[in-house]
Amino acid sequence: MARLNWYEIAPDGAKALLGVHHYVTRNTGLPEELIHLVFLRVSQINGCAHCIDTHGRDMRKTMSVDRIALVPVWDEVPHLFSDRERAALAWAEEVTRLSETHASDAAYAAAAAAFGPKDLVDLTIAIAAMNAFNRLGAPFRLPVAARAA
Repeated sequence: MARLNWYEIAPDGAKALLGVHHYVTRNTGLPEELIHLVFLRVSQINGCAHCIDTHGRDMRKTMSVDRIALVPVWDEVPHLFSDRERAALAWAEEVTRLSETHASDAAYAAAAAAFGPKDLVDLTIAIAAMNAFNRLGAPFRLPVAARAA
């Protein structure tokens, strides 16, 4: 079933969301690879095919296929991800599953230990932004670039 193209129908809304994306990717002290890692994990949790495809492609520019493939089980392969990356992934899962986790004090303390105040806020904005994009991409079934072999 064809679905609406949300960013064509509501260009001002798309522009606003893209502004947050631009802030996160261009105006924070967070490394680009860390941002895309978090974007991918949030998109996996939310089941947004378009975003998984997009961020997986972005990550292949700087990250091995092995690391990308193991993002869903990052906590089982700690040798593949730095302490800071693991802290970001844990916080991304905590914030994305907010209705279940309620952003526990333990999770907050762990994230705050790995990130300074500004970086933690920026990381949380990145997580919130990707959750917003997923909640548009998945329901409106944005296309993927991936093709069958």
